[in-house]
Amino acid sequence: MTADLLTVNYLWLIPAFPLLGVVFNAALGARLGRGAVRLVGPGVVGLSFAAAVYAFFQLLGAEHGAALINNVYPWITVGALHLDVAFTIDPLSAVMVLVVTGVGFLIHVYSTGYMAEDAGYARYFAYLNLFTFAMLVLVMADNLVLLFVGWEGVGLCSYLLIGFWYENMDNAIAGKKAFVVNRVGDAGFLLGLFLLYWHLGSGVHGLSFREVAASVGNISPEVITAIALLLFVGATGKSAQIPLYVWLPDAMAGPTPVSALIHAATMVTAGVYMIARMNFLYILSPTALTVVATIGGLTALFAATIGLVQNDIKKVLAYSTVSQLGYMFLALGVGAFSAAIFHLMTHAFFKALLFLGAGSVIHGMGGEQDIRKMGGLRRWMPITHTTFLVATLAIAGIPGFAGFFSKDEILFKAFASEHGSPLLWGVGAAGAGLTAFYMTRLVLLTFYGTCRASHEVQHHIHESPSSMTTPLLVLAVLSVVGGYVGLPAGWLWGNRFDAFLAPVFGGHHGGQEHAVALEYTLMAASVGIALLGIAVAYVMYVVSPSLPERLSTQLRGLYEVVLNKYFVDEIYEGVVVAPTVRLSNWLWRGFDVAVIDGAVNGTAGAVAFNSGLWRRLESGNVQHYALSFLVGVVVILGYYVWG
Repeated sequence: MTADLLTVNYLWLIPAFPLLGVVFNAALGARLGRGAVRLVGPGVVGLSFAAAVYAFFQLLGAEHGAALINNVYPWITVGALHLDVAFTIDPLSAVMVLVVTGVGFLIHVYSTGYMAEDAGYARYFAYLNLFTFAMLVLVMADNLVLLFVGWEGVGLCSYLLIGFWYENMDNAIAGKKAFVVNRVGDAGFLLGLFLLYWHLGSGVHGLSFREVAASVGNISPEVITAIALLLFVGATGKSAQIPLYVWLPDAMAGPTPVSALIHAATMVTAGVYMIARMNFLYILSPTALTVVATIGGLTALFAATIGLVQNDIKKVLAYSTVSQLGYMFLALGVGAFSAAIFHLMTHAFFKALLFLGAGSVIHGMGGEQDIRKMGGLRRWMPITHTTFLVATLAIAGIPGFAGFFSKDEILFKAFASEHGSPLLWGVGAAGAGLTAFYMTRLVLLTFYGTCRASHEVQHHIHESPSSMTTPLLVLAVLSVVGGYVGLPAGWLWGNRFDAFLAPVFGGHHGGQEHAVALEYTLMAASVGIALLGIAVAYVMYVVSPSLPERLSTQLRGLYEVVLNKYFVDEIYEGVVVAPTVRLSNWLWRGFDVAVIDGAVNGTAGAVAFNSGLWRRLESGNVQHYALSFLVGVVVILGYYVWG
C-alpha cells in the first residue's frame, strides 16, 4: 500500500460530473431535446477525464509511493466505526479512473450516433452517466464500505441498461438475470466484509484500505483464507467467472455501446480491481491464490471453447470477454497483480473497439447480428474493418499490438511465478490459441469473402457516421500503443507500468528470477500458438470453406453441446431455478397465505364476527335497553343475595 497521503479538495469532482449529468438528463433532457443531451451526456464524462488526467500528473509529480486523498464529509458513525466519504487516487486507482473516464468518454461519444433515433435518448444517457458515476465511486473509494456502494451501483446500472429496451420481454429477463446472479455473488462479498471487520479488532475504525492492510496480518491464516474466498465469490459475479459467468452473454440484450461499457471499462473489471486492491490479503493465503488462478484459467479456456462456434457477433465477443477476464484472474492467482491490471487496461482498449466495431457493423447492416448473413463488409465499411482488424490482432496477441505485451506477461508469470505451474501456462496458452482462432473466424466471416446478406440489405449497407468512427480510430491507436508502457525487461525503457504500480502491490509482482532465454522461449511459444490459431481459421474459412460444415456434421454431438454452451443455463434452470421457484410457491401458499395471511385475516374475521354480535344489541330500541338494564340489575342482586 502507498504510504504518504497528499490532501487535495477536488477529487470529488471526478464522480460528481457524471452524477450532474444524471440529474440533468433525467430531469431536463426530454424537455430540452436531443441536442442538449448530446452535449451534456458525453461532456460530463469528458470533464471527469480532464480532472482525472490532472490528478494523474499531480500524482506523477509527487514522491514515489504517494497518494492523493480527498475527505469529502463524515458519513457513518456507529460506536467505534467511523466511515467517511473519501476518495483516493494512488497508482492503481489512477489507472482505473483513466480507463473508466477515457474509454467511457469515447463510448458516450459513440452513443450519440448509435442511439440517435432512439425514443429513450435522454433516459439512456442518464443511465450511462449513472453507470460511470458508480464505477468511479468503486475505484476511488478510500474504504471497503464506500467501494461496496459503487459495487452495488454498477449492479443496478447493469439491470437498467441491459434491460433498456424493456418492451421486449427477452431484454427484461436478461437484465433481471444479471441483477439476480450478481446478488448471489454480492452475498459472498458481504459475508467476507462482515467477517473481515469482525476479526480486525478495535484498532480499525474506518475500514480504509491502509488500516486494513496494517492490521490484516493479525488475523489467523484460516480466517484470512475464508475472507479471501468469500470476497472472491463476489468477484466471480461481477467479473463473470465460473460459476457465475452466465449473466454476461445475456447482457448483449442491451444497446451495443452498453456492452462495450460493461465489458471493457466498467462492471466486469470491478472484481479484478477489488482483488488487486486487496492484494495484501490474498498474498497471505496461498490457498485462495490457487483457487483464484484455477478458476481464472478454467474460465479462460472454457469460455474460449464456446466462442468457437457462436454465430451472433456480440455473443462471440461476450464469451471472449469472459475468457479474457479469466486471464486477469489467472494473473491475480499467481501473484502477478500488475500484470492483471496491465491486461485489464489493454483489454479495455481492444475490447471496447471490438464491441463498438460490432455495433458499427450492426448499424450498417440494419440490425443484423448473425455473422452467417454478413461477409465482404470491408468494401462498404473500410474504417470499421480496419479498426476491427487492429483489435483482433491485439486480442490474438500478435507482436507489436497491445494485447501481445499484456497477455505474454500473464503467460510468463503463470509459468515462472512461485504460485504458477506449467499446467496453468498450458491452460492459458490453449485459451490464447482458441482466441486467435475464433477472432479470425469472426473477421473472415464478417468482412471477407462474398456478402451473404439479402440484396435488399446490401443496398443499404453503409459506413457509420463520424460520431461512431472517430472513437473507433482513437481506440485503434490505443490498441497498438497501449502496450508499450509494459515492455519486457531489457526492452528499451522496460516495464514502466509495473514500476508505476509497485508501491500499491508492495513488491508482489508474481515473478522470480529466471533466465531471459526462458521468457523468450515462452514468448515464442505463445506467439506460435496464436499464429497457429489464425492459420487454422484461415484454412477452414478461406481455403476450404466447406470444412466447418463437414466437421460440425461429423462431430454433431460435440458441436451441439458447445453451440448450446454446454447446457449450463439449462442445468441451472433445472437444478437451481426451478426447485427454488417451486419451494417459493410452496412457502407462499403454505406459510405466507395459510399462516401469515390466515392469522391476519382470521383476526379480522373474529373481530368482525364479535362486532356483529354486539351490533345486534345496539339496535337503538329503548325498550330493549331497559330490559337489558333490568336483566343486569337482577343478575347483580342475585349474585349478592345467593352468592
